[in-house]
Amino acid sequence: MVAATKGKSDISFAGTFASSAFAACFAEICTIPLDTAKVRLQLQKKAVGDVAGLPKYRGLLGTVGTIAREEGLAALWKGIVPGIHRQCLFGGLRIGLYEPVKDYYVGKDFVGDVPLSKKILAGLTTGALAITVANPTDLVKVRLQAEGKLPAGVPRRYSGALNAYSTIMRQEGIAALWTGLGPNIARNAIINAAELASYDQVKQTILKIPGFTDNVLTHLLAGLGAGFFAVCIGSPVDVVKSRMMGDSAYKSTLDCFIKTLKNDGPFAFYKGFIPNFGRLGSWNVIMFLTLEQAKKFVRSIEHPQNK
Repeated sequence: MVAATKGKSDISFAGTFASSAFAACFAEICTIPLDTAKVRLQLQKKAVGDVAGLPKYRGLLGTVGTIAREEGLAALWKGIVPGIHRQCLFGGLRIGLYEPVKDYYVGKDFVGDVPLSKKILAGLTTGALAITVANPTDLVKVRLQAEGKLPAGVPRRYSGALNAYSTIMRQEGIAALWTGLGPNIARNAIINAAELASYDQVKQTILKIPGFTDNVLTHLLAGLGAGFFAVCIGSPVDVVKSRMMGDSAYKSTLDCFIKTLKNDGPFAFYKGFIPNFGRLGSWNVIMFLTLEQAKKFVRSIEHPQNK
């Protein structure tokens, strides 16, 4: 499971929150270049015409290479500051609340394996709650990542994360920080449920196979499964979320969905699928491996008698 299994010493919510936030931030730092490539691919409109209309960004490695060549390696880590802000809030809350919410749904006297439906429901709930709090950090992260190389003499829209927060509030109002909240709740509730429930379920299934124990290999396999399910299920809402946050031309979630379908076709909703899986697959592996070790460390501090 994501948290301590029955029979092990439980750790406090504060300990789970801190472990989750640390693991999520570490995974963010390691994988944000792939996320930047994913955002650029998702925001790229359909090419029109012949050679002159060829898309600027093509494929995961091509996009990473183009950004690094035109803007420098540092550009691949654009949005890392709000990304860390986001993971401290979103990562800590969605994972930290998962076990308590799951226990609430099954009841305190429940014994046995938790049904998959309850795991999914808990993931949907904590994902929605967490992103409602963290939406401003997501908005700023996407806007910083979306800005490419500018012509000489043209100033950047924002000088940094803090400047972006203040500029958006000043120019667009505080409510603008929650732009795209609808698709963001849909996206993160769905992806959170896919990640946490699938990790929980895959890990539980693997541990029933003779020879497998609660070790790094099990965490690695469960993390890959979580990333794959998250991308397959969440990619369409992820594209809509990125387009709404990166381009103010869309009036609503439905408007963005319809325009994307009409102008770019149904496959546009899976734009950046490979970098998205590369990002979420590697992100989940790194995050869950780190989380399991961080929680083991916290458990040893909170319950030294059980070392």
